[in-house]
Amino acid sequence: MAVYAIGDVQGCFEPMRRLLDKLKFDPAKDRLWLTGDLVNRGPQSVETLRFVRQLGDAAISVLGNHDLTLLAVAAGHVKPGKKDTFHDVLDAPDAQELLDWVRSLPMIHHDAKLGYTMVHAGLSPLWDLDTALACGREVEAVLRGPGLQDFLAHMFGSEPRIWRDELQGHERLRCIVNTMTRMRFVGPDGSLCHDQKGPPGSQPAGLVPWFQIGWRRNASLNIITGHWAALGYYRAPGIYALDSGCIWGQHLTALRLDANEAPCCVDCAAMRKVKNHADKGI
Repeated sequence: MAVYAIGDVQGCFEPMRRLLDKLKFDPAKDRLWLTGDLVNRGPQSVETLRFVRQLGDAAISVLGNHDLTLLAVAAGHVKPGKKDTFHDVLDAPDAQELLDWVRSLPMIHHDAKLGYTMVHAGLSPLWDLDTALACGREVEAVLRGPGLQDFLAHMFGSEPRIWRDELQGHERLRCIVNTMTRMRFVGPDGSLCHDQKGPPGSQPAGLVPWFQIGWRRNASLNIITGHWAALGYYRAPGIYALDSGCIWGQHLTALRLDANEAPCCVDCAAMRKVKNHADKGI
């Protein structure tokens, strides 16, 4: 059995299928981890959701910010943005089944046997593993429970920017979501900065990538992430960042987790044309 982790798909269904074919992925015996953002900005969000859903136990995806945005738009709490392309999901005859499946996905996945933890954007430097898992369960419980609509109505916003154990209510849940699905750079105290989206080195003084905080309480973990296309495929001790910019016409990257192999990728140059057309409103 092989276990593969793949970076953000974002509705780029055909590149994902080509990558899985290249890997000779067999759902009967292999397993697939996905870093979230299954939907949006690409042309085939609904096909992506249907495919991953039908893989059943052979696949696990954590939730990304675009997946959560899909839920909020579907519930009518926000309007879709000009660049959002998940209308195919909203218009699908099986839309409700797909949306229910999306909200059943975890915020974080930890496999003690393999020794990896997967989350879309990252883990707060202030969190150890137990805190991170507990925070993920808090959001998952609301997504799957009767408080869903109230949560989605208050999910968006940039405050609070730093985790405190005493946070409560919407502020607590929002901080967890922003940390797990939006984080890139942080201040020296671990506070979130949502304004900087470029590669490391482009940020103002005083900010560092979240995983470079020297006192990080989860530094002993092997963490798999996506989300940061400007970072690209990045590997450092304990960090495996897999968003290599598929939606921007770069690559879709897979890493085998149960064996020491080089990453495998497919070129997504065709997505650049799709992206340019979408940006021009074609």
